[in-house]
Amino acid sequence: MEQNKVGSHKNIWHGVGRQRIEIPRSVLKSRIQNNVLLKQLYICGLGYYPRATNHYTYRKKGLPENFLFYCVDGHGFYKIGDKRHEVSPGQCFLLPQNVEHAYGSSEHDPWTIYWLHFGGSVLPNFNALPIVQKHFKPNTVRSSNEMFALFGKIYKSLELGYSIDNLLFANMCLSHFITLFIYNQKHFVASPAEKIDCIDSAILFMQEHINENITLNELSHRYNYSPSRFSSLFKQRTGYAPIDYFIQMKMQKASQHLGITDKSVKDIALSMGFDDPYYFSKRFTKVMGMSPTKYRSVTRD
Repeated sequence: MEQNKVGSHKNIWHGVGRQRIEIPRSVLKSRIQNNVLLKQLYICGLGYYPRATNHYTYRKKGLPENFLFYCVDGHGFYKIGDKRHEVSPGQCFLLPQNVEHAYGSSEHDPWTIYWLHFGGSVLPNFNALPIVQKHFKPNTVRSSNEMFALFGKIYKSLELGYSIDNLLFANMCLSHFITLFIYNQKHFVASPAEKIDCIDSAILFMQEHINENITLNELSHRYNYSPSRFSSLFKQRTGYAPIDYFIQMKMQKASQHLGITDKSVKDIALSMGFDDPYYFSKRFTKVMGMSPTKYRSVTRD
């Protein structure tokens, strides 16, 4: 009987305090994988294992889905292929789909973990993202009440059964839950003492100087990179060249002025650092898909 089991059995940990829900394969197939709103990214299961003594799982071929683990206490490890990683409190990691893996708790200080098993048609694209690949290694994240509250909402919703409303609610929460880990820093306001990377710092610098003109040389010099190297790093992170990104930020700010003020297009152009209103209009149209005058008329209809 289950109450007599201790440790891992058939890839499932059995112990005091365990919380675990696995969506039946029949439900995944009939209600999720055929649903246009859910099939791209969906929950397969989730759980909470406190002080998971003798927890261990090995899968030769991995799984067709991803796993997200968050260790809140104790220690453990995991392996992706033949690469082993040690896990400490406050760290999270992702196991990608279809890759040999193993994981388990420390013998002397067993971990306490929250885990989420998720699949979807977009997983290959998701796993190709640099920010996701970064989390194939242990990453220390800042804890928040929102993490545990959202986990609890998802869990309680699925506990009430697999109605379409429960499935929609839980799975619409999924993307946000994942961002709490892979985009952890974005959920907090950085203090002056905290160090942020050069790309995030550059974007904040752009925002602070949105009314000015900044050159690529200025930006690259500020962060001690050559212009080509800085551009490469910036584009890898954002998908845009630095100055193109800065222009987009300017046009976003200009669109706000067009929508909520009566300033002329010329005055708005000048406030964004453009001496030539015609050039400003050209750049605005390219970014926003319509001229400043048209944008103003549409947003005030």
